[in-house]
Amino acid sequence: MTDAVPPKGTGPLARREARLAWGLLSPTIIAVSLVVLLPLLAIFWISFKPVSLADLRPPEVVLREDLRGDDKAVGDTPSIRYRLRNSSQEQPIRGVSFSDTLPDGLTVTELDPRCTLDGTALACDLGDWEGGFRDTLMIPVTVDQTYLDNGIEPDQTDPVTAGRAVNVLTSGNFTFENFARIFDGDEFWGVLGVTLFYAVFGTVGALLFGLFAAMLLNKSFRGQGILRGLYLFPYVSPVIAVAFAWVLLFDPFSGSANALLIQMGVTTEAINFFGQRPLALIMVTVFEIWRYFPLSFLFILARMQSIDTDMYEAADMDGASPFQQFWYLSVPQLLGILSVLFLLRFIWTFNKFDDIFLLTGGNAGTRTLTVNVYEQAFAVSNIGAGAAVAVVIFACLLAFSIFFLKFISQEEGL
Repeated sequence: MTDAVPPKGTGPLARREARLAWGLLSPTIIAVSLVVLLPLLAIFWISFKPVSLADLRPPEVVLREDLRGDDKAVGDTPSIRYRLRNSSQEQPIRGVSFSDTLPDGLTVTELDPRCTLDGTALACDLGDWEGGFRDTLMIPVTVDQTYLDNGIEPDQTDPVTAGRAVNVLTSGNFTFENFARIFDGDEFWGVLGVTLFYAVFGTVGALLFGLFAAMLLNKSFRGQGILRGLYLFPYVSPVIAVAFAWVLLFDPFSGSANALLIQMGVTTEAINFFGQRPLALIMVTVFEIWRYFPLSFLFILARMQSIDTDMYEAADMDGASPFQQFWYLSVPQLLGILSVLFLLRFIWTFNKFDDIFLLTGGNAGTRTLTVNVYEQAFAVSNIGAGAAVAVVIFACLLAFSIFFLKFISQEEGL
């Protein structure tokens, strides 16, 4: 009777290989967690926090020390001044205190009742501070020869401050106010509509132009390499350079485009391409298509060149027209790469910020969700609201990706 053979993948060797595989993957998993998951969790955490830009740094005691009065001769009576303040305008600090070491040769003549002096060691207990609190302590002293010989001034020593404060980022105070502020009114839905218009038409346009360019360059001819390089120019050029080139080209006062349109009689006055609705949104979408169609072009051309040419020769012998060859032979072969490109380009375009910000700054009806994140977090200084918009962007893209991978890809057999 033979021994039972263990199921495939459950033997000692398989388990050892699995442990080795996980060990080799562990650096990648850790790197992905640090680069992707931790910032994502931080965004989710901040989105439920009533935190502003000023709250990113926890409240602390800010102390400035200097000497007021003459201290150049024995018997001079200057005063050591301590200027203190709460760095936060809203958060209180409890149990504020500080300690300092006075230079030798300075004799304290009058001590603040909140302070104690042990030799040269000064300690002050200042109690609880509310947000924005400021205080000034004056310690009168008398100068003797030891101080003049040492040459050490009071501000050359570093006082040590202490105090307890609640950091809004790490506290247990959570709120839905950030999300309520986002969805309150019609502003969010208008911004979402602009984002969808920009993402959908920018993605579809880039795919169509990339497909058209790939069809043009799928045949060998003289100068093909030079033309390919020119097609890649928008994608490889620095975005800040091409964005300002477009702004100058379509400037209503000195732009070449307006001058050409006026000379041709198309219009009698200059057109503000990036400053009026809805033309500004159309222009930034056209810029998106122009700048990123080379990426689609490269992938589609590579897929086209891998298709067996025997199918086209057989179809041509059967009398199929060029359009029929494209629709019934090329398109089914390209659906896979087109689907992947659509998914990636939609996600990237939905997250696009720099192009719109450089062209219009989000004005004239071009304010997308990513521009809204910047405005909420830095223009309005509401970090919590900006993080909430970022969470909404993540939810939208997650829902789109699940729908795309579950339904669209299954229909195409991917």
